[in-house]
Amino acid sequence: MATKLGKIAVGGLAGTAGAGLATYLLLNGYNENWPLSVKAQKATPRPKKALPTRAEQLKSLQTDQFDIVIIGGGATGAGCALDATTRGLKTALIEADDFASGTSSRSTKLIHGGVRYLQKAIMQLDVEQYRMVKEALNERAAMLEQAPHLAHPLPIMLPVYKWWQVPYYWVGIKMYDIVAGSKTLKNSYYLSKKNALELFPMLKGNALCGGIVYYDGQQDDARMNLSIALTAARLGASVINHVKVTGLIKDKEKDGREVISGVSCRDEMTGKTWTIPTKCVINATGPFTDSIRKMDNPKVKEICSPSSGVHITLPGYYSPEQMGLLDPSTSDGRVIFFLPWQKHTIAGTTDLPCQVTHSPKPTEDEIMFILEEVKNYLNPDVEVRRGDVLSAWSGIRPLVSDPNKPDTQSLARNHIVHVSDSKLVTIAGGKWTTYRAMAEETIDAAIKACNLESKCKYQESQTCGLLLEGAHEWTPTMYIRLVQDFGLECEVAEHLAKSYGDRAFAVAKMASLTGKRWPIIGKKIHPEFPYIDAEVRYGCREYAMTAIDMIARRVRLAFLNVQAAQEALPDIIAIMGEELGWSEDEKKLQSKMATEFLQTEMGQNVNRASRDKIPINLSKEEIQLYIKRFQIIDKDRKGYVSINDIRRSLKRDDDREVPGETLHEILKEIDTNMNGQVELDEYLQMMSAIKSGHVTYSRFARMAELEEQKHEKDILKKKISVERSGGGL
Repeated sequence: MATKLGKIAVGGLAGTAGAGLATYLLLNGYNENWPLSVKAQKATPRPKKALPTRAEQLKSLQTDQFDIVIIGGGATGAGCALDATTRGLKTALIEADDFASGTSSRSTKLIHGGVRYLQKAIMQLDVEQYRMVKEALNERAAMLEQAPHLAHPLPIMLPVYKWWQVPYYWVGIKMYDIVAGSKTLKNSYYLSKKNALELFPMLKGNALCGGIVYYDGQQDDARMNLSIALTAARLGASVINHVKVTGLIKDKEKDGREVISGVSCRDEMTGKTWTIPTKCVINATGPFTDSIRKMDNPKVKEICSPSSGVHITLPGYYSPEQMGLLDPSTSDGRVIFFLPWQKHTIAGTTDLPCQVTHSPKPTEDEIMFILEEVKNYLNPDVEVRRGDVLSAWSGIRPLVSDPNKPDTQSLARNHIVHVSDSKLVTIAGGKWTTYRAMAEETIDAAIKACNLESKCKYQESQTCGLLLEGAHEWTPTMYIRLVQDFGLECEVAEHLAKSYGDRAFAVAKMASLTGKRWPIIGKKIHPEFPYIDAEVRYGCREYAMTAIDMIARRVRLAFLNVQAAQEALPDIIAIMGEELGWSEDEKKLQSKMATEFLQTEMGQNVNRASRDKIPINLSKEEIQLYIKRFQIIDKDRKGYVSINDIRRSLKRDDDREVPGETLHEILKEIDTNMNGQVELDEYLQMMSAIKSGHVTYSRFARMAELEEQKHEKDILKKKISVERSGGGL
């Protein structure tokens, strides 16, 4: 009892102290130069300028001189490009891979201030953490205003299982609302146990005291990143992907100091190289910050401490469509989010030190850690199965130490902006939510360091209230016009409106006829998802240059279901081949690279390895049953099932054959030896994995079951007696 009273006392004191700190800072302000709210300016009209083609962007980069060249096409780099070009600076943005190909497409998809950071600020009376949360909450509101089609408020429930925690968490979440001030999305509230289970029926009810619901923002991170870059391009920036900076060019000033005056580049698609003259270079490369800093000075100390964060995608039935879940204290003391996204559920994240790589991979241990934590909060009716993991991905968090401070051992809690002796401007750290504020601070520093004041049309940032690509004429009911005007399926129209905003009409105009009475247009690239052929064609105009660009970032199929992405790949490559003029060899290369991406970076190989490691745990009767089914399919008694056996088993009643691509997909599901045939041990392994929950379904297993049923019917027909047949003497 004393322990409980002590906890209540601690919670009360922390809440009181936190309330006092926040109230003082809110009333008095901590820094006059730091705005307490985002001042929305008059939104600019929708840009009428056509989006330049990649060829036009390349020509600009090869012939023009620039005030600023930004290296890195993630959220921060794209934000810097938008901020610089709207001030009137001649701006170039160069990305070695694709926009958002790194950390910016692999986030938790939240636009948030950080409930955990606020808890630390209150408990430790830490003003710096308070300021960081305050800034993020202001930027959260700004992002939802800038791109309402890509971002929306999301209620998140914090379930409470100990009664003394109810007032403790309630005070903490209310402080989150107070710090947001006028930028609060919606006020938090307490739910009784009954109401909590009504809103989140999958939740474990035993010992549940209730729940506290607060609001944060959610986004489509890759498309948000792309939207920022496209907006910059429409407003005059030269924005390009798949071009790598290979070196920094320096000139000597009058005082003998070497200063950066340009960059050397290579087009990764053609291999062509050239140099770009510029007055300022900004390093916005996230986890690769140190590689660019070492181009500037090979002796510089590294400041980036990369950390791996893994997320998994689960079926939509794991969570309500409009309610997320926050686990405030996992077994290792961190926070896990469990959120609905794109009609699926994503869960994460982990936090482990890692090496910087262009191809981060999820591991089985990290996936199982997330699943085990999820199990703790879901009721027993929801069997959390390893086989329900549809995709898994890893993003590298670029935590940094501040080179501006003498002690660079401790990691900065926020972002840092650093200017080197040769005037390389580095922006590192931070979070997705604060990309705009980070960009503003970076361009301010760049203008000052490189004497660009005279080049600016505006000395201050112009991005507050600036609507992004697709936002200008978007409304929540715009999708209805798409249905009525074009004959699109309602689900497809909703998806297009949310992904492209007012540009959805341009996408719809490119859609092909379905040949059906309804929908009239919009052939799906996969039957389970609302993505259509026109998006692939439009994606090529949004600078998609590879099949990976398309499946991972123009449409989000790879992040939602890795197997579905694999199945849609042939059609996607065929359409891209038409748009980009690919040869047959190039199509094969794109298929190979995309398949490898899905296998390694999107968790396909980890999923398969998890299944294959399961020991065969079948009973004697089950083994006999599966051997019987296997032999029924293997009519020639070869000892294995070939693709011809599968073709024969799946032959339709009207004698039409199943497409060859489908046959190969079914074979690959179970062919662990990758030798083009299914052996008995592979089949038994699959059935064991299904029994244990490591695999949720298998078309081969279902086919074998149906073959057995058909075989039994055939035997029964042969056994019918003469009397029952109506014959006899």
